[in-house]
Amino acid sequence: MNYYSLNRQSPSVTFEEATIRGQAPDKGLYFPERIPTLSHNFIKNISRHTKEEIGVEVMKPYVAGSLDDNELERIVSETVSFDFPLVKINDNIYSLELFHGPTLAFKDVGARFMSRCLGFFNRNKDQKTTVLVATSGDTGGAVANGFLGVEGVDVVILYPSGKVSTVQELQLTTCGQNITALEINGTFDDCQAMVKQAFADKDLNNTLILTSANSINVARWLPQQLYYFFALQQWHDNGLPVICVPSGNFGNICAGILAHISGLPVQHFIAACNANDVVPQFLQTGNYQPKPSVATISNAMDVGNPSNFIRILELFQHQLPQLKEKVSSVTVSDEETKRILSDVYKKYQYTLDPHGAVAYKALNEYLQEHNDWYGILLETAHPVKFPDVVEAVTGSPVAVPESAAHLLKLEKKSIRMNADFNDLKEWLLNK
Repeated sequence: MNYYSLNRQSPSVTFEEATIRGQAPDKGLYFPERIPTLSHNFIKNISRHTKEEIGVEVMKPYVAGSLDDNELERIVSETVSFDFPLVKINDNIYSLELFHGPTLAFKDVGARFMSRCLGFFNRNKDQKTTVLVATSGDTGGAVANGFLGVEGVDVVILYPSGKVSTVQELQLTTCGQNITALEINGTFDDCQAMVKQAFADKDLNNTLILTSANSINVARWLPQQLYYFFALQQWHDNGLPVICVPSGNFGNICAGILAHISGLPVQHFIAACNANDVVPQFLQTGNYQPKPSVATISNAMDVGNPSNFIRILELFQHQLPQLKEKVSSVTVSDEETKRILSDVYKKYQYTLDPHGAVAYKALNEYLQEHNDWYGILLETAHPVKFPDVVEAVTGSPVAVPESAAHLLKLEKKSIRMNADFNDLKEWLLNK
């Protein structure tokens, strides 16, 4: 499988090259030259397969020529070595819980897959690869955990000071070893802009081997398809599901749409957004207008210029009518998010996190207009990451999972930096 740049000004590359580069030389995102079609028998009998078998079947075409079967099996096995339960909230809505991995967030899947790929690709190289990543919340912790101790790889994580939760911050600032956290005096968009500037800078690229671990990297983006298939594996006799995804940088829902085009049966997709409503506005007006991000209580979705939306447009050949037929997008305010958190907890004894609450609100409204359909929301992070919000609204403490309890005893270690690319460049060249 080869990958082309969506800016179409760079040569096609293999999966290995796309993973190491992160972004094409022309600054475009890499995209697979073809979308595989999964067999009808595989989809029909998916409940009979293990998670590992599903992972290998889905990912094999995308890594062809870069990973052999044995290596892919090892990477997939280590990537999906935790549960992805589909939990019933009420008669119409189910929650696919993606927070049972080591950092309690859906991004564990992509980060673990990519880290193992990059470790394998770097096994015989003398120069280290520097993974440069911006995070609005969960990406940082997942990348830090996934890459911790990987030989030949240094990880530098930029995060906006004061705009991630306590647990999120501890997950990315307490690792040590080959992980460094840069605490930026700015927003996530500032962090992302600095990272993009780094990849475009000739001095840095002549000195360092840089790659990204954001979902712009194909090795982070593509394996996110897997948990959509894990949802289908547990879905029984309710017709085709509507799937609602809390959306910030749009890599997650883009992976779900890709899975659907490959053969995953889905009725409709909903991109649930908070006040950062660039995509909902685009679907209403046809005008795509990025704007500065707005801080909300669902902070991992605070993205004013979602990088992966260009891939969604590519999946639909940039045809807005076809896109709108399969995907809708709505905005949910902080006040509505808090109300949903409270209502769902009281009515169904189910604790959502703020991102899941945004998705519940969007999905519930859609199903009220399609009352013979059923839906799945993606619960992308554990509520313990947002205790101030969740506990205040529900009036009940959130139990701290064992995998996170030790973090509360650790001291964060970060390097403060202004939202200035020149400061980042100087630090990278001299670190």
